[in-house]
Amino acid sequence: MLENTQHQHFILFKPYGYLSQFIYELKRKKKLLGEIYNFPQGTMAIGRLDEDSEGLLLLTTDGKVSEQIRSKKVDKEYYVQVDGVITPEAIEQLQKGVEIGFDGGKYITKPCRAFIVTEVPDFGPRAKKIRDERHGPTTWASITVNEGKFRQVRKMTAAVGFPTLRLVRVRIGNVYLQNLKAGEVLEVSNFNIDDATQKL
Repeated sequence: MLENTQHQHFILFKPYGYLSQFIYELKRKKKLLGEIYNFPQGTMAIGRLDEDSEGLLLLTTDGKVSEQIRSKKVDKEYYVQVDGVITPEAIEQLQKGVEIGFDGGKYITKPCRAFIVTEVPDFGPRAKKIRDERHGPTTWASITVNEGKFRQVRKMTAAVGFPTLRLVRVRIGNVYLQNLKAGEVLEVSNFNIDDATQKL
């Protein structure tokens, strides 16, 4: 358990189209976390989600907590909506590991958990429409990894022939997205990342 009463910790459902940061140095206008909620000074995101990814993001004012969580091999579970009806063979490939491009070279992902999701939580509509149903069917799958290469999950589904249309992180360790909607923030006393009996 990571706890410090002087610091503040937050769970956020990061909406589509926002960067996982508070400052953006380049001139192009970007949506930042400070526009979502009045976080206290010194708040930092633990890890990140890409601009076009959504879901669970942990934030804290405690640099030690941030470092401890980032240094662990913590499971991160994603629900991905993919183009087409994903096959059991593709799921098996994801579980075993697939080759993706990384840092100018090739990388084989580590074995992971993956399965087809039949009952998808109601995440609400995405800010930018996914696409029209006329373009064919889509499927949802769960992928759990404990490594975090750049855009890894998207690259993994593309590698097995099912490009990701929407990606929502639903769990980090033992912290769950629960029923939060896009843009909602929950302040918590601590992050029980390792406590297998606790769901915040």
